[in-house]
Amino acid sequence: MSSSGASKNSRKANLLDPHSIKHTLDESVTELVKSKGYPEDVRLSNLRLIIGAVIIGIALLAQFYNKKFPENRNFLIGCIISYVAFNLLLHFISYTKEKNAILFTYPPADSFSSTGLIVSSKLPRFEDMYTLTIASADPKSISANKTVHLTKSVAKWFTKDGELVEGLFWKDVERLIDDYNNDRKSK
Repeated sequence: MSSSGASKNSRKANLLDPHSIKHTLDESVTELVKSKGYPEDVRLSNLRLIIGAVIIGIALLAQFYNKKFPENRNFLIGCIISYVAFNLLLHFISYTKEKNAILFTYPPADSFSSTGLIVSSKLPRFEDMYTLTIASADPKSISANKTVHLTKSVAKWFTKDGELVEGLFWKDVERLIDDYNNDRKSK
């Protein structure tokens, strides 16, 4: 009975698929950071969804406009230009703001001298070294801390069957969060 409860909570990844490994680790990191009192900031995700909806709206408008092609030429040109412009805006946001970020947070509710976090990760193709980075969401703030990094082989956190050993992984992530927060105490 207890083994079935444990298997429901365990995270499993296909060890031959680096995207599966990264996704499993990223989900676990997100869960841990949020459990530490950092509420998720979804404003950027919402903005991307709104821009995506506008892009879909433009495409639908161009497709189902009442007039046929020769008569709606200028309207279609406007739709194409708008479609391209909003797609470029969406890619610009992804390239400049998101980068490798997996989580944006607000500061903890009980903190007056803290900024939110940007948690990002990398797992290069054909490598086993996972890099987790915690940075301030507002690096220009006086209460911003130095960026901290953790780079370790994913083999340290997975069993041979592909199950994530969350206890080991969470210890490393908690240590990284503590390193980030301790920088504030040393200022």
